[in-house]
Amino acid sequence: MLKKIMTGAVVAAVAVSLVACSSTKSGGAGSTDAAATDCNVGIAMPTRSLERWINDGEQLQKKLTDAGCKVDLQYADNKTDQQISQIQNQLAGGAKILVIAAIDGSTLGPVLDEAKKQNAKVIAYDRLINGSENVDYYATFDNYKVGQLQGKFLEDKLGLASGKGPYNLEPFAGSPDDNNAKFFFSGAWDVLKPYIDKGQLVVPSGKAPASDDAWASIGIQGWASDKAQAEMDNRLSSFYGGGKKVDAVLSPNDSLAIGIEASLKSAGYTAGAGYPIITGQDADKANVKAILDGLQAMTVWKDTRTLGDRVFTMIQQITKGETVEVNDEKTYNNGVKVVPAYLLTPEVVTKDDVQTKLIDSGFIKASDVGL
Repeated sequence: MLKKIMTGAVVAAVAVSLVACSSTKSGGAGSTDAAATDCNVGIAMPTRSLERWINDGEQLQKKLTDAGCKVDLQYADNKTDQQISQIQNQLAGGAKILVIAAIDGSTLGPVLDEAKKQNAKVIAYDRLINGSENVDYYATFDNYKVGQLQGKFLEDKLGLASGKGPYNLEPFAGSPDDNNAKFFFSGAWDVLKPYIDKGQLVVPSGKAPASDDAWASIGIQGWASDKAQAEMDNRLSSFYGGGKKVDAVLSPNDSLAIGIEASLKSAGYTAGAGYPIITGQDADKANVKAILDGLQAMTVWKDTRTLGDRVFTMIQQITKGETVEVNDEKTYNNGVKVVPAYLLTPEVVTKDDVQTKLIDSGFIKASDVGL
């Protein structure tokens, strides 16, 4: 009789434990409650060749490690096959949450199918993963807004709204395999194309897409600085003879801007009156220095620390079985589903803002940019 009582008590205790492990709590707005899970996280970043991905990966890793999570951080040298292999290894190592900044967001379907089989949650980090139903959340900045800020900056600096022009513009777009590049370009082109149609902006190279949807025709693969430099070299040598000058360059990010600026320097352009207005994004240290030196007019700053904080919060909510907070459930359709997203707000940084926005906030050190 005593043995039966003890056995019944053990069964009851196990039942209570199982109920506790599968319970959910109400957190933020948006997505469905999920069962609590272990904090074993795989972070898949695209490359170490861009400063921002190093910062993003290491900062998120530290926050998670400090919170007691098991973390595997990997960089894939911008090689899709390598990233897929790294994610497979993370799953084999027991990862219950994957944070993925995809190199090519359309190639991860099979490995995400495997993640689903292992009940691992997937957070797309700053780049949407396309063509898979197994993307649970998306954390990013308002990428259309990024492009809008760039376009409006050119609009204001050139006085286009008051009818000034014509000016020579050379537009660039990001990597065709990066879903974000489409949003960056669309945001800027929706501002600038009406002025092209009116003749206030002229594109001597002819590299002016007829619509937002044609953005990839001027995309720079892999966001590579050297490829942007080579493209700008070609445009300058082919279309800017006889004293014709570039007045403005739409560069969607800082890595392209660095290449464009190197090309302009080789062609004899120097900072000062008559130097082109060049846009950027990411507030990379080299570009902030270029802004201070008058070689780049602005960068759109996405404080990636806040993005890391948001993803950290998402991971905590998943591990606790709480509802994961999102603020956009309409915009980001990956071709299979609308992925619940949390969008953060970007902002413009110019020479006048470097100290107050970037240095005072601790995003960069004054010594990093020669101050």
